[in-house]
Amino acid sequence: MEPKDYIVTKIEGEYAYLADTDGNELYIAMALLPPNTDVGSELHYEMFTYTLK
Repeated sequence: MEPKDYIVTKIEGEYAYLADTDGNELYIAMALLPPNTDVGSELHYEMFTYTLK
């Protein structure tokens, strides 16, 4: 899978909604995201890992 950038649009409990640049939305467990991730955080996904930008 190629690298991709996301923005956290909403957090509901232990899950976050991520939007990519194409307008697609992804629902993912907070446990897979870096510490201190919050609504509005910009994330970079590469090699099965999310990092804060």
